Amino acid sequence: MRKVILKAFGDADELTVTTVADPEPGPGEVRLVVHSAGINPIDWKTREGLGFVAQLIKDRLPWTPGFDAAGIVEAVGPGVSSWAPGDGVVGMIGFPAEAGAYAEKVLARADALCRAPEGLSLKELGGVPLAALTAWQGLFNHLGLHPDQKVLIQAGAGGVGHFAVQFAKLHGAHVIATASGENEDFLKELGADEVIDYQREDVHDACYGLDAILDLVGGDAGVAALNCLGEHGRMATVPTVTASRIEQAAKAMGRQATGYVVNPDVDQLDEILALMARGEVHCHIAAAYPLKDAPAAQRRQAEGHVRGKLILQP
Repeated sequence: MRKVILKAFGDADELTVTTVADPEPGPGEVRLVVHSAGINPIDWKTREGLGFVAQLIKDRLPWTPGFDAAGIVEAVGPGVSSWAPGDGVVGMIGFPAEAGAYAEKVLARADALCRAPEGLSLKELGGVPLAALTAWQGLFNHLGLHPDQKVLIQAGAGGVGHFAVQFAKLHGAHVIATASGENEDFLKELGADEVIDYQREDVHDACYGLDAILDLVGGDAGVAALNCLGEHGRMATVPTVTASRIEQAAKAMGRQATGYVVNPDVDQLDEILALMARGEVHCHIAAAYPLKDAPAAQRRQAEGHVRGKLILQP
């Protein structure tokens, strides 16, 4: 089988494709033939040596990226009765240190996988787990979003953001999203009630008194958005490198903000997949790349402004 390996922290040229023997599943594991694997910002940040995952793996290189996989079970290890060869599955795998989905085949814990719903393509489902769970947990676990509340989603057209817009709207919230002007129609089709073009308008001039903010940008934009919160409003911010700065700024303003890291959760992922199977939520795939083009895919992700998701199709 072929897989991508990261030889050393650095630019995308440090990612290379190598051929190795098929891995054998151990107790509680299955081997998947990967049909699609999600590309996420954490992938390129780790490749550059940034963030907590890079610290976990710095002494374990070479390393294969990829926390999202959809595919077909090929073999099961001892003690696995929940899956059989031929089953279609999807999951967030190997988080935070093992990863491995940038490959033709990958090992995964049997209890980390969900059954792929009939009618949804395994060639695209790999784009779902990490981004959708990040959105779900931000809105419901950390913000406790209620119907009829007003929520701002920063970077609403991106991988996490476009899921968050859909989840919040389905939940009955009034959804405001920031994005470039070219994404306004896209976001309104997903359910956004208002779209703020951040290239032309300051977000804190456009909205105020909000109940909740899901901040997917961080940095100066995250700090500025705190001004949009109402007295009892809350922000959840995703970029870990600026989370403490935003938390401190919120405290100084008498507001609430918390940084968080996504947690693999098969029950939540099952709920998300059920929504997708009913056609109530969609994963927008901006582009799909073959395994050999993983460096190009990561470069494109790092440039930002991706509408929806990028995926590998090994």
